[in-house]
Amino acid sequence: MATVKLLSDDELSPEARAVFDDIRKVRKSDFVNNFWRALAHDPKTLRRTWESIKEVMAPGALDPKIKEMLYVACRSHMAAAIASTPTPPPHGPRA
Repeated sequence: MATVKLLSDDELSPEARAVFDDIRKVRKSDFVNNFWRALAHDPKTLRRTWESIKEVMAPGALDPKIKEMLYVACRSHMAAAIASTPTPPPHGPRA
């Protein structure tokens, strides 16, 4: 399975650093999770994804706290579903 190196703050490009600064400002937290650190390899995708998430999470018909709870619940459900999926059979002929 391929993995992506998670970039530390010291490894960020100036473009990615600007997005991380905005994430910290908007979320009022110094913590930037691994999802964003993986996307930081491609600052253009990082910016586009962050702008999209900001729009979805902005105040609207649902309070932002409700949106955050739905996000966490869905993410937890997805993680549980992935974890419970049996591993695929090995490739090649069966013995």
